[in-house]
Amino acid sequence: MRKVAVFTGTRAEYGLLYWLLKDIQINPNLELQLLVSAMHLSPEFGMTYQQIEADGFVITEKVEMLLSSNTGVGTAKSIGLGVIGFADALERMQPDVLVVLGDRFEALAVAQAAMVLRIPIAHIHGGEITEGAYDDAIRHCITKLSFLHFTSAEAHRSRVIQLGESPARVFNVGAVGLDHLERSELMSIEELGESLDFRLKQPYFLVTYHPVTLASERAKETFLSLLDAIDEFPDFQVILTYPNADDGGREIIPLLEGYASNQPSRALAIPSLGQLRYLSAVKHSVAVIGNSSSGIIEVPSFKVPTVNIGERQLGRLVAESVISCAPNTDSISKAISEAIKGDYGQVVNPYGKGQASKAILDILISTDLSSMKRFHDI
Repeated sequence: MRKVAVFTGTRAEYGLLYWLLKDIQINPNLELQLLVSAMHLSPEFGMTYQQIEADGFVITEKVEMLLSSNTGVGTAKSIGLGVIGFADALERMQPDVLVVLGDRFEALAVAQAAMVLRIPIAHIHGGEITEGAYDDAIRHCITKLSFLHFTSAEAHRSRVIQLGESPARVFNVGAVGLDHLERSELMSIEELGESLDFRLKQPYFLVTYHPVTLASERAKETFLSLLDAIDEFPDFQVILTYPNADDGGREIIPLLEGYASNQPSRALAIPSLGQLRYLSAVKHSVAVIGNSSSGIIEVPSFKVPTVNIGERQLGRLVAESVISCAPNTDSISKAISEAIKGDYGQVVNPYGKGQASKAILDILISTDLSSMKRFHDI
């Protein structure tokens, strides 16, 4: 059996990988190995490895790497700890291929270790652009460390090939997270409210804001502007999810917790919704507000508008339902007003319609991994 290791370090990444994990798990020709790290193992971010286990997966290895820090130095040290831990874990696992999604520093750490150990890497979501975050450079680094490439659009496939990767190993499969549209049964708004122990009695916004790591935008100031803008719409409830573990993210957490505690019937703060509740919350929301990649990639498929704040996602392909704005109260407020007045029933998502997991699975099964002739093989 071919041993397929899949890495996950964040709640969002795991949610995108869910159906691919299920398909690998039930395939008689494959053995799923699950390598879990970073935010999943942090009490601060909800110990979300427990959700992975509740979903029926067996975690092969857990690697602690995340420092409780809010600085670039802490992130850099976390990468170093990750490389050390992943080297030992991968040596024990001996996978035939390692699947890595995206562009985060945790993914860079595991990719470095796997490349040196000559484990072929299958990278999902390469070739994209996010000019406002150092994730942009990390994504391209992982591309150059990888053997197989699964992109979310043809433009992204072309960019990976421009980076020097063999066209025979670069596949446009669409965004893997869109598989949920066809394969997941989402909650009703009543079920969602009951699950959250929060009465959803009004139209609501779903808010996720992350630090911007490669621009002048200051996370705390922008988030306060975002809260001020939301206050201009008192007839709307608010669900606020925690930011990720990038430097600057932890200073946002007390702000959103304080905002929710001051108006408990209107606002809810939660470390992690999990994929099912998150997508259900998207489906029933009036608008998704913040700067998460999900607002760009998955949300348009629900015909729900996205208010995309600041520079973090600058450079991505966007649907007509994505309304970009500057990171100040007036601009955010105007974008929200535009979002709630629009009609998005005919929006086309440039990231596909789903079924990416099956395409990835077929390639993982059929590709000859016996040789890693990556360099100069075009």
